[in-house]
Amino acid sequence: MSFKERVILLYDHFIILIRSISAFLLLLVIARILGKQTLSNMNFHDFVTAVIMGAIAANLAFNEKMEVIHLIISLVVFTGTSYLLSKLNLRSRKIRLLAEGSPTVLIEGGKILEHNLSKNKMTMDSLNQALRQKEVFDINEVEYALLEVNGQISVMKKKQFRTVTMQDIHKKDKTKEQMPIEIIMDGQLLKDNMSLSQVSQDQLTKQLKSHQKQISDVFYAVIGSNGKLYIDYYKDQLKHPVDVE
Repeated sequence: MSFKERVILLYDHFIILIRSISAFLLLLVIARILGKQTLSNMNFHDFVTAVIMGAIAANLAFNEKMEVIHLIISLVVFTGTSYLLSKLNLRSRKIRLLAEGSPTVLIEGGKILEHNLSKNKMTMDSLNQALRQKEVFDINEVEYALLEVNGQISVMKKKQFRTVTMQDIHKKDKTKEQMPIEIIMDGQLLKDNMSLSQVSQDQLTKQLKSHQKQISDVFYAVIGSNGKLYIDYYKDQLKHPVDVE
């Protein structure tokens, strides 16, 4: 190999090194822009974003036939699109449901919902595996199980199989538990869920008025498994928040 060929080879290696470092740094910046949610819980939107970003970054690092500026433009466009969609998700629950989907109940009241398993391409083997990862080896212990939008399984055990707390020891109320029912999210009343709850819209409105609040002031409201209503307002009036980002 001649000296000129060696120089050309070293130059090519140097270019790939620079492009690879640039791709890594760009992805690092993009991850910071898109936020922690993308890293911790992969939903449909995050999965598509990650695949596209990975493909573009790989081409940026190794594909010398493609112009660097074209790949950077693609990264900027997809980053901007993903960031805009994440902001729209915060503002609109309908857009969030379209982009991310919603949790699916797999076990309700101790009964397996076969149709929901089939709809999500899950078998009993995969369900049992997911339950074992939650330290549930006997499906008879499960009261409710949900498939979350990030593919994880959330499990509520039956009362007799749960770890006993001090609240359980002193609890006198033996009412039957239920799945929590969300009735307000992002200042919007979830009318379909209201029909499942034992609280009417008039009762909810009166309770809010007693605190000089209305539905649009509520960030989140849910009827817990114990039947009690939990309400969180947009303005919590915390004097000294522990951590504000």
